[in-house]
Amino acid sequence: MPRISAATVAEHRAAQERALLDAAHELLQETSEAPTMAAVALRAGLSRTSVYQYFDSRQDLLQALVRDIFPRWTERVTGAMADAATTADRILAYALANVDLVAEGAHAVGSALAALAPGAELDEQATRMHRQLQEPLIETLTDLGVEDPESLAEMINSVVHAGTRMLESGQTLKQVHSHLRTLLGPFVAERQTAEATRN
Repeated sequence: MPRISAATVAEHRAAQERALLDAAHELLQETSEAPTMAAVALRAGLSRTSVYQYFDSRQDLLQALVRDIFPRWTERVTGAMADAATTADRILAYALANVDLVAEGAHAVGSALAALAPGAELDEQATRMHRQLQEPLIETLTDLGVEDPESLAEMINSVVHAGTRMLESGQTLKQVHSHLRTLLGPFVAERQTAEATRN
């Protein structure tokens, strides 16, 4: 039995898996490319063969990384929305938080996985996660009384995706924030006025 560095084998496995996920995330942020299993092992301070005790392949590792990062992404976005001053302000908070996360490198995981393993299974996972992330935006738009909140949420996400592409093409986060405020600010202001009138 291999030496363990935790109180139980289960805790040891969890710690090793955590180290590998963190190492893979760091490498992705640095290179924007799917890291090799050997590179992940080296960064985590483990032998290359030991990685395969936790993940069957690079694709398996990256999919695990997506499952690990996505809840934190959602938490960041919903937290930013909850901190917004008004219901209408949640819309801009949603957009800004998403591009902030892209700027921090979280988006690189999905991009690397898509490049490594395109296919129906990945598309289905991306669609499911996209839908889950959209839900608080749709709820906010519903609370604001807009017509067809789902379609409007799709349009807002198109603006967010355009901001993502701008970041990836070299624009600064400050520039992208400014673009988002220019596009979404008037709508937010109009909805703030409507909200105040209703109250």
